[in-house]
Amino acid sequence: MVRKPAKMYRAISKRAYTRREYMGGVPGSKIVQFNMGNPKEQFPMEVSILAEEACQIQHKALEAARMNVNRKLMKELGRMNYHFKLRTYPHQVLRENKQATGAGADRVSEGMRMAFGKAVGTAARVQSQQKIFTVYTTEANAEKAKGALKSAGYKLPTPTRLIIEKRKTA
Repeated sequence: MVRKPAKMYRAISKRAYTRREYMGGVPGSKIVQFNMGNPKEQFPMEVSILAEEACQIQHKALEAARMNVNRKLMKELGRMNYHFKLRTYPHQVLRENKQATGAGADRVSEGMRMAFGKAVGTAARVQSQQKIFTVYTTEANAEKAKGALKSAGYKLPTPTRLIIEKRKTA
């Protein structure tokens, strides 16, 4: 299968398509973990990456960004000095009407007749100003966490913004 550009699936254009019990052959999500680092510790700082525009983010892009951030945080801070959380889940099922190419494709391919499409992946629908990733850490490590999240923003199909907040302690 040819790899399609992400811009084909970025826009939120149709109704939500999430009921997997009615569809067969939905590929599984590539996201391996949603909580990394040290989730038991209560860290005072919260560094988050926000989506500036509403869009759909494919599970492949979320996993690539997650791996990139987690690798940088482990290398720079160590496993016990942060809690990294992925805050979206890819519920939206993406479909594609596959077209045959090559010799004799005009006899095999049906064109746009019955062009509902087969499930090819999943995506997370993200609204404007929604948090995608969050890193909880100490004040001394907040700048390193900010740098790691900044590199993840380049892997996402929407403009992003970083925010740093002090957590409210109970």
